[in-house]
Amino acid sequence: NLQGGSSVALPCTAVRFRPTTEEGRTKNVLLAANAAGAVQHWHMTSGKCLHSTQEEDGNQVYALDYNFEGSQYLTAGKDKCVRLYDEATKTLITKMEGGIGFSRDSTPGHSNRVFSCKFVPSDENMVISGGWDNTVQIWDTRQGAAVRSIFGPHLCGDALDIHSNTIVTGSWRATNQLELWDFRTGEKISDVPWHVRPDQQPCMLYAAQFSRDPHGRFIAAGGSGANEAKVFDRRNNNAVVGTVTGLSRGVFAVDFSPDHQKLAIAGGDASIRILDLASREEEK
Repeated sequence: NLQGGSSVALPCTAVRFRPTTEEGRTKNVLLAANAAGAVQHWHMTSGKCLHSTQEEDGNQVYALDYNFEGSQYLTAGKDKCVRLYDEATKTLITKMEGGIGFSRDSTPGHSNRVFSCKFVPSDENMVISGGWDNTVQIWDTRQGAAVRSIFGPHLCGDALDIHSNTIVTGSWRATNQLELWDFRTGEKISDVPWHVRPDQQPCMLYAAQFSRDPHGRFIAAGGSGANEAKVFDRRNNNAVVGTVTGLSRGVFAVDFSPDHQKLAIAGGDASIRILDLASREEEK
């Protein structure tokens, strides 16, 4: 149970495990952000807060991500900016935001809150993010600016992920919720049909993620309305291979285990459910 020393308890809005590397630094570190804009490093073994950073102007942080090596991390949230930090020094490397106005020098960026941000595994200089403004922004950290945009996805949670050159987005809307995009061109590849029954409410998505196997074989997604989560098999024409349904509240988070054998699903009913994907992985 990790608790700060503040007399005012504020909602925790994002968490990320720091990747474990061979370097001799502290293990078992969790990065957490809250609604007051505090970004904190917690030592899970001792329960102590190792470091805390307060973002400027009272920014509320809604999204976090580490790069593969755990040497850098991202934050994003209410102020529409994506920030890149150095993990060793906990200092800001660059603050990425859109240009103002319509001049030739203005750059793309977000015009509303950002709810998900991810490093691009195939290129350490590229970052993607999405939120309320119906865009996914693709950032180059060397330029400190967005270099192109994808228009359409309406993200209200951690519903953005990338595997190889394919981006998955989960939108909080009744149709075309789950979509695949080409990272290189920004073009839409396809929808992943949710298959709603005639007597069922649509599911509006808060969370979406690729599995962590080398092929990103599965996609997990969940949301509100129908209050359910599903797992899709990309190798089998996006067939539904797992469903958690009949929940009393919406699904707000999904996460595949690093060994891609299990899936965690959590949401408004204050429960975390673990699905075993090992049997699915073994199927031909």
